Amino acid sequence: MESRVHHWIAQPEAAAALVARHGATRLIGLDTEFMRVDSFYPRLALVQVNLDGEVALLDPLALRGVAGLGPLLADAANVCIMHSASEDLEALAEAVPAGLGRLFDTQIAAAMTGFGAGLSYQKLVAAVTGVDLPKAETRSDWLRRPLSAEQLDYAAQDVVHLAALHAELDARLAQRERRAWHEEDCRRLLQKARSRDGDDQPQRGYKTAAEWPRERQALLRRVLLWREATARRIDKPRPWLLDDAHILDFVTRPPHDTDELLARAKGLRALRGPQREELLAVLQQPLEDSELDFAPIFPLPTPAQKRTIAAMKDAVVAIAADLEIPDGLLCARRHIETFVFDQQWPEALEGWRKALLFDALSAKL
Repeated sequence: MESRVHHWIAQPEAAAALVARHGATRLIGLDTEFMRVDSFYPRLALVQVNLDGEVALLDPLALRGVAGLGPLLADAANVCIMHSASEDLEALAEAVPAGLGRLFDTQIAAAMTGFGAGLSYQKLVAAVTGVDLPKAETRSDWLRRPLSAEQLDYAAQDVVHLAALHAELDARLAQRERRAWHEEDCRRLLQKARSRDGDDQPQRGYKTAAEWPRERQALLRRVLLWREATARRIDKPRPWLLDDAHILDFVTRPPHDTDELLARAKGLRALRGPQREELLAVLQQPLEDSELDFAPIFPLPTPAQKRTIAAMKDAVVAIAADLEIPDGLLCARRHIETFVFDQQWPEALEGWRKALLFDALSAKL
């Protein structure tokens, strides 16, 4: 592997000088390294940028964040080139609260231009540039200091090739008249990253509760919303606070007091005294009328619905094949199920997908 020159930046003055040198830059190669082991939020450990060929590795631990980059990244005149950006955007959310101005996700672009679904950065770089990159540091401890020479070179490589990928993929998107598709999907990623709220209908993912009485489903939703808000507040992983098995157990058989709750909450390392008190109240307080107004949990499909879902899936596969794109990129199965059960067009399929799919799928209802 070819060695690359990169700069380690751990002083605010050096970060400011980097931004000043590249104030007119319009294409920014961007990546992050982060850790999420014992927390809800990812711990940002490294930010890599490629600005006009200058590769810099910024240390957010020493810099106490990378807010100095914020105006450059948030400028809508600049395009931040990233690969599979969703988790990196989450890692950057606290350090760059305004978010990115514009995003070019190379993994999405690759899927839209004939490279296949979910292609890794290493495989895409090899396909476009012929360069083989190592994978040895993907499981590194990025929070340790000092980072090894191997870690630093690996991190630098993650942005070295982004400009070349952008040039090739943007040309392919233009040739296929799919730039608007790509821009729409990238805007969706940015909008999701800017949102600090979780799903307000989390119960819909619990199909085992589909036959429960409505009041019990409402209690399930209340507990799930409490878990989400509390995990964010105390910055602990959701399962450490309350895993799914305990949620279903507590909603089915609410404990009578904190002693019973404690006895039945073995293994929940983040469910401490204050959280146990809160949870008991969440489980025991009567439901408000407003809490009974929620989206129902999808039941298991009937035979007729199974046939409809299968017919819609076949239609999606056929349309995707004609377009030479992955069918999962065009329409995930869960969106078909939502359409069948709700009888309403899913928000996730608005935009370019609706233009391609609405008539074909509506005809199957």
